[in-house]
Amino acid sequence: MAIAKVHVNVEEQAKKAKKAARQLSLLTSEEKDEALMDMAEALENEYQSILNANESDLQAGIAKGYEAAFMDRLKLTKERIQDFAEGLRDVAKLNDPTGRIVSSWALDNGLQVEKVTVPLGVIGMIYEARPNVTVDATGLALKSGNSIILKGGSSAIHSNKAIVEVIHAALSSTKIPEDAVQFISTTDREATQQLFTMKEHIDVLIPRGGASLINSVVQNATVPVLETGVGNCHIYIDKDADPVKAMKILVNAKTDRPAVCNAAETVIVHKEWLNSHLSLLIDTLNEHQIAVHGDRTAVALIPNALPAGEEDWSSEYLSLDLAVKTVGNMEEAIDHIDQYGTKHSEAIITENKENAETFMNLVDASALYHNASTRFTDGGALGFGAEIGISTQKLHARGPMGLPALTTVKFKMRGNGQVR
Repeated sequence: MAIAKVHVNVEEQAKKAKKAARQLSLLTSEEKDEALMDMAEALENEYQSILNANESDLQAGIAKGYEAAFMDRLKLTKERIQDFAEGLRDVAKLNDPTGRIVSSWALDNGLQVEKVTVPLGVIGMIYEARPNVTVDATGLALKSGNSIILKGGSSAIHSNKAIVEVIHAALSSTKIPEDAVQFISTTDREATQQLFTMKEHIDVLIPRGGASLINSVVQNATVPVLETGVGNCHIYIDKDADPVKAMKILVNAKTDRPAVCNAAETVIVHKEWLNSHLSLLIDTLNEHQIAVHGDRTAVALIPNALPAGEEDWSSEYLSLDLAVKTVGNMEEAIDHIDQYGTKHSEAIITENKENAETFMNLVDASALYHNASTRFTDGGALGFGAEIGISTQKLHARGPMGLPALTTVKFKMRGNGQVR
């Protein structure tokens, strides 16, 4: 199905979102939670209309020859929509992150000072073939008192539009104004460019998708950016790793959902461990149809392994391909991660607690794991209800971003005539 160009006034939408943000700031936690519950119920009731729209996107994706990993992110099912709804209910159950007094004190002159959490204001969300982001980002934004402007990719235009229509219908009978959720329904790149520069209306941009999208936003936006990162995630199997535990974690991190950003893309193996457990590793890789791209040692030992090039160490495969690097010690493993990692999620498998602590202290990433899968770098899995993205930067927020990441602070001072 061809996508018709739609003329939209992005600045007008941004103005409406900003006005709605002021109204949101006056609502109680109960009023926001009730709206989220109504949204969840509406998604479940109207799932068929969303699936019908999603089918249009899927057919267009097939016609354009999108890869399997891309199509998996794009595809919706009744069960996935039900998961969206449950995610909204989970968010509704969480504590309101706004209005919390972080600290308070009195000055010598009697002036009372409070540091209080408040919403960011208006969030601009730019993302690719992930219709779930439309729901997750909206739920988190509204719960934290923020308006949101959604700009999804053209590949999911019909799905996203249908989802937002259901959300707007649900909000029409709640205290949250429909204008708090703006959807840019055009595929015109000019609309995205407009979002980059509207500092007077938008408080923060959050890009979520591949490296090219994220880099484009970071490099061109004048609006502050909460940078999310691609996931070139590593699992280091130390010489003291339990073999059964190591294979269980590797299989989960690589094969559970290969197309997501917290899937493992490279396994780094200590040569002593590899010499002792080579047959187990080969059998595991073959059983799960994992294609190996290895260094010289790995290619010599693992049947059908392809020689790894520079792009293999730095790429996010999003498939059942896996880069295999062999090392003589943990320092080499850390150096490799430091050179090629994206500061997303990194894991060490070892029974040596000292090595585990050293690895977790020295590796620069937003999420570190000892004897666990990188697949846990997810807002839902970590108890956030949902996530708006995984930040790999170091300012304001880092790691899976849930409700607290969508707030800032203001200082409130109360006096009785003090002057300076």
